[in-house]
Amino acid sequence: MTMALERTAVRVELLIDRRWFAVCDLADLTPGRGVAALLPDGAQVAVFLDRAGRAYAIDNRDPFTGAYVLSRGLLGSAGGRPFVASPLLKQRFDLETGRCLDDDGVAVQAYLTRTTGGPVEALGPGLGADLDADLDAALGVVSAQVA
Repeated sequence: MTMALERTAVRVELLIDRRWFAVCDLADLTPGRGVAALLPDGAQVAVFLDRAGRAYAIDNRDPFTGAYVLSRGLLGSAGGRPFVASPLLKQRFDLETGRCLDDDGVAVQAYLTRTTGGPVEALGPGLGADLDADLDAALGVVSAQVA
């Protein structure tokens, strides 16, 4: 039996320069596949939707070859951690941290993402005034003041 995905008005966003940046509509993503998006500074980001419906974003540039191809990689998991394998040399990159699982000295930029009633959003370097609150909320951190 084949099931069609229900299209919704949910968006994926990245947090860039202290602001959430709309990347695409969640309905534009196919579970288990990636897409490339262009950021305001000209950088490319690879956005993925796993089969559980979670969105991830990392730099699209493969640091081993210099090619902008990570969005075309294969998704998988190792030890419960989601990764994308580069379509060229097959190095695996953790989708949550950007760390290369096959070479500890190599990593790509990873972005926090959120889905809203609009596009997919992500959180990246150079973030804004609400960065601490956004990071705490995204990571589930509870802060307390000491008197």
